[in-house]
Amino acid sequence: MLWPFIALTSAAAASYAGYATMAPGSQLYGRTLTHGSDPNQIALTYDDGPNDPHTLRLLDVLAKYEAKATFFLIGKYVRQRPEIARAIQAAGHEIGNHTYSHPNLIFVSASRLRQELEDCRKALEDGLGARTSLFRPPFGGRRPNVLRTARAMGMQPVMWSVTAYDWSAKSPDAIVDKVTRQVDSRRKPQAEIVLLHDGGHLAFGTDRSHTIEATRRVLERYAGKKFVAIAGLTP
Repeated sequence: MLWPFIALTSAAAASYAGYATMAPGSQLYGRTLTHGSDPNQIALTYDDGPNDPHTLRLLDVLAKYEAKATFFLIGKYVRQRPEIARAIQAAGHEIGNHTYSHPNLIFVSASRLRQELEDCRKALEDGLGARTSLFRPPFGGRRPNVLRTARAMGMQPVMWSVTAYDWSAKSPDAIVDKVTRQVDSRRKPQAEIVLLHDGGHLAFGTDRSHTIEATRRVLERYAGKKFVAIAGLTP
């Protein structure tokens, strides 16, 4: 009589373990940064750049509102357009490692994992003349070894608390709605880390005009808050 219960329990455990590899807030496989403590702060983060021309247009919007952000860059795109990465750096924004070619790290070998992080780090060092201390796994996918390897390389894993779903949005309104629903419904006030994209992992030049306009509207809607890079978050 115990076998059905054992089988059900095992299936539930496996399901949760799988969920924890992708869920941004899960801490099952190791601690990651998902938010800050000061509800007067918001950290906008952008994945999959650098991207022409959208990253540069985004920098103009952020500068207009005196906002700082964090950009998790793909190494192969940094190699392609290092001057855009340097523009991000020159504008005072923070830069993180988003691997070299954007694989889902859940499915790669230990050697491929380290190579992806090393190659991206080298691309950033060559392009910027500096090292980054931040890492975000593509798709949010991680296993214990992913986080251990990143930390062993001197990087802090960063996830997020608000998903904008801008990669598939049909309009800026859709992105803003996703962000505001999550920020405004938070029961326990905190500093949100918002996931957005200035590029696309499938192709350089991905259209992110909706994200740029949505960013402008979010900056205006929450004008009373301080928009900071990850390093500026109050723990």
